[in-house]
Amino acid sequence: MTAFPPVPAKPASALATPRHLERFLCLDDFEAVARRRLPRQIYGYYSGAAETNRSLRANRESYAALALLPRVLVDTRARSTAASLFRTSFSLPVGIAPMGLSALSSFRGDIVLARAAAAEDALMVASATSLTPLETMAATGGARWFQAYLPGDRARIAAMLRRVGAAGFETIVLTADVQVPANRENNARSGFSMPLRPTPRLFWDGALHPRWSLGTFLRTLARGMPHFENMDAFRGPAILSRSAERNIGTRDGLCWEHVAFMRDHWKGRLVIKGILSPADVALARAAGIDGVWLSNHGGRQLDSAIAPLLMLPEARREAGQMAVLIDGGVRRGTDVLKALALGADFVFVGRPFLYASVAAGTSGVRHALRLVRAEIARDMAMLGVNTLGELSPAHIRHFAPAAP
Repeated sequence: MTAFPPVPAKPASALATPRHLERFLCLDDFEAVARRRLPRQIYGYYSGAAETNRSLRANRESYAALALLPRVLVDTRARSTAASLFRTSFSLPVGIAPMGLSALSSFRGDIVLARAAAAEDALMVASATSLTPLETMAATGGARWFQAYLPGDRARIAAMLRRVGAAGFETIVLTADVQVPANRENNARSGFSMPLRPTPRLFWDGALHPRWSLGTFLRTLARGMPHFENMDAFRGPAILSRSAERNIGTRDGLCWEHVAFMRDHWKGRLVIKGILSPADVALARAAGIDGVWLSNHGGRQLDSAIAPLLMLPEARREAGQMAVLIDGGVRRGTDVLKALALGADFVFVGRPFLYASVAAGTSGVRHALRLVRAEIARDMAMLGVNTLGELSPAHIRHFAPAAP
């Protein structure tokens, strides 16, 4: 684990909570507001997973099966939540994961997330399935990490690398676990599709949620019909269409040969997201990859895929000098500390930050980041550590939770 340098604490005035956000005490508190305000199709897309939601549940359960072993009588007044990743310092070891269609959560939702992260000195990864051009996110949101879905086609990969590089992004995150569309039955049942089909059900549900319809959807349409902007080097289909299909080619043909091609043609940092097997971690290390991101896509792809946390110790051993990132099921500061203790260099959270943008826009996401940072700082004191680099497997014990 890297030893993270301490940073001065922010003055209390800088951390004062706006009155309209005082009711949000933890990340889970934002979801209830999002459920009320979003149309059923949109909320279902964000919250749902594949088939039985087994992997979605397993992600949370994997953290619940771990206990923390604190040390006492340790002077922790100098503790710091500062974290460093690829020689860049952040105020906390938690980043905002890439999330598709964020611009349907709040007006210009992609920019909301990026600006909130920048304001809190946090890391945000721009999504390939965003409705905001990646150039706009880089210019107005300060995003420097871009997540890519790429086909097994060298010409199209090369064109996308040129576009991402020209926009000023420093890190590409290749998502490798979406070889084919997942079986998301919840989307079919709610009537959700990508692109959205203009059906009576969609318009009726929008009418039942006027705050979202007026403040997000119609306000977005007033700027022009949004498109899938970043799935390829050229503009994709419109978000609202009766017949268009979202298509970026044959992702099931993407393989390690294409990773080698990317490594040869991309001079920035390259991270592979969606890895779970230690064997794939070893292949990534052999390919000269800068980091591996353990993820089962939030349970949204292969149902019954193992929880990333369960594979973290093995992945750490195989990774060597590569950075090891992780997501899936993280909701508390204690979850973050568990992942760091088992070898993660950085932790990512998705849905709760999206729900925070629904609840209160940029201020909501900033508040969510502050809540996590405050939890980590408080938990560090009770655990008996001053820096994140002090965490190790010695702070972890495995146990089976008692039956209710």
